[in-house]
Amino acid sequence: MQRIGNADDLQIALGALAAQSPRLGAIAAQCPEIPLRLMPAGFAGLAEIVTGQMISKQAAAAIFGRLSAAASPLTAETYLRLSPEALAGIGLTRAKQATLKGVANAIADGTLDLAAIGIMPADEAMKRLMHHRGIGAWTAEVYLMFCAGHIDIFPAGDLALRIAAADALGHSTRPEIDALRALAQAWKPYRSVAARVLWAHYARITKRDVLPVG
Repeated sequence: MQRIGNADDLQIALGALAAQSPRLGAIAAQCPEIPLRLMPAGFAGLAEIVTGQMISKQAAAAIFGRLSAAASPLTAETYLRLSPEALAGIGLTRAKQATLKGVANAIADGTLDLAAIGIMPADEAMKRLMHHRGIGAWTAEVYLMFCAGHIDIFPAGDLALRIAAADALGHSTRPEIDALRALAQAWKPYRSVAARVLWAHYARITKRDVLPVG
């Protein structure tokens, strides 16, 4: 399975996407940068993505910074050793605490193997991740993109992607999730690259960086 593991991989895939979709290639050329934003696989990477669910990038960075400092190095085991008082001071919601505790327990008892999930086909990996409470499609897709390097994942439910796609493709309203997912079929097998292009386009037109990690 082809992966994005470094900046060179991204540039090669970006060139292939531009040849396949000149419109996205032209949009990419207008952006100052198409960020790579890879992060390590494993509990720490998944915890960072869970932390960032439904809050601003700045707030997520602050909370994850406190979490990383409280449980260093951040692993399933160190997370499970955090006291209720320590968790209360980090700023995670109760729902996110429950999600991370469930994931950490699954890793600790061997029922969740993130290394194995990282090399599975995307559909199977998504099912395994979404089996766990609090891990929805967006979280699973972003994990596979940025932690496992999947090249053909597209988180169509991401609001910034929907806004960017509407602007980039000349739509008067942002596409619904299923409609955007259907549109993204044209960008296979480089949908993770297309998502990066659209996030970069969103950042350019709104002056806001919302790429989920990094």
